[in-house]
Amino acid sequence: MSFFAILFALLIEQVRPLGRGNSIHATLRAWARWVSGNFDAGKPHHGWIAWTLAVGLPSVAAVAVHWLLIIFLGWPFAVLWSTAVLYVTLGFRQFSHHFTDIRDALDAGDEDRARQLLADWQQVDARELPRSEIVRHVIEYSVLAAHRHVFGVLTWFSVLAAFGFGPGGAVFYRMSEFVSRYWKHRSLSEIQPASEALQLAASQAWAAIDWIPARTTALAFAVVGSFEDAIDCWRNHAQRFPNDNDGVVLAATSGAVNVRLGGEALKSALSPQAAAASSPGDASAPGSTESTPGREAEVGHLRSIVGLVWRSVVLWMVLLALLTLARLLG
Repeated sequence: MSFFAILFALLIEQVRPLGRGNSIHATLRAWARWVSGNFDAGKPHHGWIAWTLAVGLPSVAAVAVHWLLIIFLGWPFAVLWSTAVLYVTLGFRQFSHHFTDIRDALDAGDEDRARQLLADWQQVDARELPRSEIVRHVIEYSVLAAHRHVFGVLTWFSVLAAFGFGPGGAVFYRMSEFVSRYWKHRSLSEIQPASEALQLAASQAWAAIDWIPARTTALAFAVVGSFEDAIDCWRNHAQRFPNDNDGVVLAATSGAVNVRLGGEALKSALSPQAAAASSPGDASAPGSTESTPGREAEVGHLRSIVGLVWRSVVLWMVLLALLTLARLLG
């Protein structure tokens, strides 16, 4: 039934995307802030306790509701619950408007507007970027966003759905990514900043949780793109990126569409402290790297990236449909 839940969630999200500043995300931010404020005492074991509570309790709650619906109301209501959970955790429209606006500005030749949109999206200083670098950074940020908002969620949901824990997998993945990013941001706050121990626990957990999804995404990009080039770039150039999981995704993307990625990172426009606090694991700061082989980034590559992502979604849906059919017939 996971196929239908994912299909319904994607369709609903395309028609009515979850808006910015919605009450659900606000509640999750308040939850992460409350947990860190009450359980983060600065020691390593406190960091792991806080992370377990912040990520584990919402995941367990999602699974508990799922099974209660199965027991008392039946599978159709459980599918509706899975669809609702996926609608919150999965979706292109949570980030794609940034991509679309920048692409439209570049198509219109308005590079100043494209730089400003990129700066507003990632809170970086893009004033000196040439056109090709604007495109490169948009590709990198968009691909990582697609991985974390779509393919990573699909991986954890689909795998755990085979054992009856699908909604918990989606929540587990997104909450792990969210608290890792949010607590880095909270470390800059003067009021209840997140400790280094808490940030370290969250980043280590996130690296482990994203290990398999990153490689699943890279493999999907290779299958629907230039397979040999994607695999070659993955094997030989992923290590050029400071974050292992992000490097796998970006290297595979580079080979799949023959575009040069990596290079000088954007510098934070917020403050020197914010720039220093950025880490390779943060999608908003991929880090300075050596470039991969390939053509210099052009606006045409943005269309190639859109096609690559959507073909990967279709590949996922076809595989899930076949697995669902085999299960029904078996």
